[in-house]
This record gives sequence, C-alpha cells and structure tokens, in this order.
Amino acid sequence: MSLADPALLALGLVVAAALALAAIAVARRRAAALAAAGVAPGGSGRSRRRGRLGGMWFTIAGVAILAIAVGGPAASVPVSHAAGTVILAMDVSGSMSATDVAPSRLAAAKQAALSFIDAQPDSVDIGVVAFQQGGLEVALPTADHTIASAAVRRLAAGGGTSLGDAIIASLAAITRKTVTIAPGGGAPDIGYWPSATIVLFSDGQDELAAAGGGTAGGTGADPRAAVAAAVAEKAGVHIDTVGVGTIAGTTVDVDGYHLYTALDVSTLTAISQATGGAYHPASDASELNGIASSIDLRLTVTRQPLPLAGAFIALALALLAAGAVLTVVRTGRVV
Repeated sequence: MSLADPALLALGLVVAAALALAAIAVARRRAAALAAAGVAPGGSGRSRRRGRLGGMWFTIAGVAILAIAVGGPAASVPVSHAAGTVILAMDVSGSMSATDVAPSRLAAAKQAALSFIDAQPDSVDIGVVAFQQGGLEVALPTADHTIASAAVRRLAAGGGTSLGDAIIASLAAITRKTVTIAPGGGAPDIGYWPSATIVLFSDGQDELAAAGGGTAGGTGADPRAAVAAAVAEKAGVHIDTVGVGTIAGTTVDVDGYHLYTALDVSTLTAISQATGGAYHPASDASELNGIASSIDLRLTVTRQPLPLAGAFIALALALLAAGAVLTVVRTGRVV
C-alpha cells in the first residue's frame, strides 16, 4: 500500500494518540477520585462509565482511521487489458480487385479492417501499411483510430505486391525505425515487441515474385517473405493473416490482361505459423465480418493504483457513529 501524503497521516495519528493518552489520563484521575471518596469499583454507575469509555474509544479509533484516509492510501493491483500496437497490412495489388468475394476482395477487406478498428479500445495503437508496386503508404500507429480508418478508406487496387516488403514495412512502422534485410538474407535484430501484432489482409499471391520467375497466374514464392517472418518472430511480433479470396479463384483484368487469381492458403498459413500467429480464412463477406472477434490480441498486465481512501472513510464514519450511539445509550449524553 502506498500513501499520497504521509505527512497528513502522521499528523492525524499524533492527534489520535493524544486523544488516547488524554482518555487514559482522565480515566485514571476519575478512578483515583472515586477511590479517595471511598466509592466501590462496582455500583450502579459502573455501566454508565463503561458506556462512556467504550464510546470514547470508538471515537478515537474513528479518528485514527480518518488519519489513514487523509494520507491518501492506494493499493497497486494488476490489471489486464488489451494494449499494444496493431499494424493492418493491406494488400492492394491488382488481384485484390477480383470479385470472387463480393463486392471485391479489396472492398470486403477494407470493410473488415474498418470493423476491426472500431472494435479496438483506445489503449491499442493502430497503424496501416499498404504496399503496392511503385510506392508504400504508411499511417504510423496511433491511439487516434480515425487516422487509421481514413488511411484504409483511401486504398485502391493497382500494381503488384511483395509480401516480404509489406511485412518489413509493418515492422518499421512498429519500431519507427528503418528495417532492412541484408543481401545474405540474415534476420536483423530490431528489439523485442511482444505486444505488437501485424494483421495481413491478402490473397497470398506475391505478384512481384511472380514477375521474377513465378507461375503465370500471378503466383510465386518470395524468399523475402520467409526472412521477414523470421525477423518478426525474433522480435516477438505475431502476424495474423487473413486470406481474402476463394481457392476456386476467378479471372481479373490487370493492365489489359485476363489473369487467373486464386487464394494462396499455404503461403499465408506459413507466414502466420512462423510467427506464432493464426491464419483466418475469409472466402466470403460473412467470414470477413467476423475477423474483429476472431483475432485475439495479446493482453499486457500493468499495475494500477486503487484508491482506498473511500473505504477508510466509510470505516471511520462507522466507528464514530458506533461511539456516538454507545455514549448516548449508556449515558444519555452525546459527549
């Protein structure tokens, strides 16, 4: 237990001690006077004297408890609450314009992301990373969730996506430092961020990797994604992946070409499992609407002061009231 003002407590206890000493002195003088007058210790006045003494001691106890209350006592108690940092990494590649999830993959993902933002308490800082060919849009994590919501609403499909670069950009937003992967592919040490989570909305198709030799429908494995996931795992950052699309897939027009695109579950699952996160399928709008409740953010336990002055005041008032009642009942007097 801690005290906001120990000096007031000391002063109050001195007053209570002085009252106690005065009560003892008065009781001794009264007993000596009765003995000098030849009055026996018992008698009809004994009950009244006991009532007066009892009421006085209840009053002194109440004053002592009030002294503790004015000292501002508080207990430090552990409180669990959702706190930390969440980065919404949004895939805005051309394949996200596919309509196998109505009205489109990106539109459905944006709506799910907005619902997720609305469901989070103010203690969670939220940022947005949108990676597309030729540029990167980042809204740094903040407790002002309207900034994250505005960033999500601005997103539009176009270009290609590198899942590895999207993860690295998300880690940079969490640490607010530049995160780079060495040419040899080693995972850099970016510190430990156990209360941070990346939620990656994507169909799993790494189109930039495909352009460097992947399969013809826009799929391909980006070796940087595995290294980026390793960096996140080393930093204690979980990546929850949300698979937006269907395994059956569909065709989409990208730069005048009709390309087949389907959900790559294995890539997204591998990323989430490598970091201790989870994969969430979202093949239709109803599944996407439930994302906010299916993603479990880790709780951090903090110690917060619990004021105790009110409890001590209530106890003090009860003691003072008991002292007053006892005095009146036994002696017929208030004091």
